[in-house]
Amino acid sequence: MPASIGIFVLSELTGTLRDTIRALHERFDPKLGRLTPPHLTITGSSGVGMIDARTPIADLRAALEPIAATTPPLTLAIGAPHRFPGTEIVSLPLDPHGPLRTLHERIAASGLRFARSRFAFSPHITLSYYPTLTRERERELLALHIDTPLIVDRLQVYLTRDPQPARQLFALALDETRPVAAEVTAPSDRARS
Repeated sequence: MPASIGIFVLSELTGTLRDTIRALHERFDPKLGRLTPPHLTITGSSGVGMIDARTPIADLRAALEPIAATTPPLTLAIGAPHRFPGTEIVSLPLDPHGPLRTLHERIAASGLRFARSRFAFSPHITLSYYPTLTRERERELLALHIDTPLIVDRLQVYLTRDPQPARQLFALALDETRPVAAEVTAPSDRARS
């Protein structure tokens, strides 16, 4: 399988929900837990593909800052776990309509260059990605029930170079009244180093 290199926009989970998903990753998919923090992917896997890894950070910021500044934080209900057909992937789905879709579409229409995605926008929190599931493990995962809502109050922009762990480039608060740390990456105008 060829290495995957590109830029994703996601929202890292926080608080109790982050801790719950992290514990599930440790139990069911430690490799996934090592490679990325618990998160919701907003662009990069469905709806639109990854952003071109050669995109300068200044261009990423110019496209995403106005979107973040004019999007209020979102509180989203998490659905019952499901297995993606024909795969070993188990995830917690979120409603693909409403404010989350609006955010996704605003980013997709921002002028950034995205790769094509083979899948319709299907927002989710991945629980298990890498291991082959036994019937027992699958039953355990599908029986989970998570009542804690997902709060999306910031966007994190990540460069991924599989199989290496993803690297955060920067973060933006949703709603300009709640700033988060600016640059996270080494000073460079290029996302790809």
